[in-house]
Amino acid sequence: MSTRDEWAATPMPAVVVPAAIGAELAAEVRARLDSVQYTRYALLDRGSYDEVRTPGEPELLAALAGIAGEVTGRTLVVAEARALRLGPGDYLLVRHDRVYEGRPVELMLELSQVSVPGAELHYRHRGQVFFTIASTPGILALVERGPTVMCNHTYVSKRHRNASVVRLMVLLRDADPRARA
Repeated sequence: MSTRDEWAATPMPAVVVPAAIGAELAAEVRARLDSVQYTRYALLDRGSYDEVRTPGEPELLAALAGIAGEVTGRTLVVAEARALRLGPGDYLLVRHDRVYEGRPVELMLELSQVSVPGAELHYRHRGQVFFTIASTPGILALVERGPTVMCNHTYVSKRHRNASVVRLMVLLRDADPRARA
């Protein structure tokens, strides 16, 4: 089954594209993000993590929107993007997530150098987890969002003292807003 068929076959569209980015390019993107400098977010009832709100990377974002369009069969454009970095003790709770109107597509590109056990991304429909993404370098995940779909990034254990989970989070919307309500 193709990734596009897999996307179309699920009641809550969500897929993983393995090996979407190589280790060398991921390292280059991480280095550029480090040079922009992350800002620390720490409201403990919502999350604890580092963030780059405007990661730049226009060529990469355009390529990712193209991949997402191929998988979903929609013409998508980047609405917003941010980079997240989670270290030991970091997390993002579901209550910190935003509610989206319409049916945008959220793309997550894992830029981490190595897998971090337990550092998962959970997508929930009406509170119930329906899609789990393990920390896996190079993967790309696509999830159709909407008013009933929320996500959280699980706690990164302090047992992994050198852990660094780096994720590029991209919100994609239809190029023609009338295409999807």
